[in-house]
Amino acid sequence: MGRLEGKRALITGSASGIGRATARLFANEGARLTLCDIKSKENKRLAEEIISSGGEALSIQTDVGDPEAMKTAFEQSIDVFGGLDVIYNNAGGATSNDGCITEIEMEEFWHAIRLNLFGTVLGCRYGIPYLIASGGGSVINTGSIRALIGTAGADAYTAAKGGVVTLTRALALQWAHANIRVNAISPGLILTDRVRQLLSDDDPIRTKTPLGPSEPEEVAPLALYLASDESRQVTGAILPMDGGASVV
Repeated sequence: MGRLEGKRALITGSASGIGRATARLFANEGARLTLCDIKSKENKRLAEEIISSGGEALSIQTDVGDPEAMKTAFEQSIDVFGGLDVIYNNAGGATSNDGCITEIEMEEFWHAIRLNLFGTVLGCRYGIPYLIASGGGSVINTGSIRALIGTAGADAYTAAKGGVVTLTRALALQWAHANIRVNAISPGLILTDRVRQLLSDDDPIRTKTPLGPSEPEEVAPLALYLASDESRQVTGAILPMDGGASVV
């Protein structure tokens, strides 16, 4: 029996990177998956892959910053699977337009807030009531090393992820009585397809990671632990997944 056998999990940002790696791992461990991503074609392809391997997966095109889209995604998930046990608010990311707070366009700032912080807020707002109805469950948010240490060069993204970290701690306290645990994974340099495009081979950030960059598949097992019953006594934790960069 898998570590998530029978559990119903909704993952945002599932079509690529950490979300895709996690969806595959969750499916292998027996989870019934709702895959939410704005990239419809890639998301459907992943769902078909999981189904062809004997798993259960529902693909929903979702803009995580759109309240109505998120509300609908959760409703469709419940209609198909009858309940919810795990929410993984994974969708997010920075862009090459981010930078110093005195120079970035305000449009870039609000884009980062909408995608990273507001998307997480909506995932919790619409998902937690279903976890309550299931008798409890796990919320996994996505922070960042930038929310844990002082870094320069992506101030909009840093502000958004700082909000995610603080929100995670607040919700962990607020919902413990309902047997809901809320934790966050804070990745460092993860070599997703998007990061590989943005990051040069000689970028100094590579040398600031003692264990070196991580692959998305190395983040997924941490999400699996937080989704499983093995983490039943873990809440309010902000878990670095950064190859040691936050302790340098």
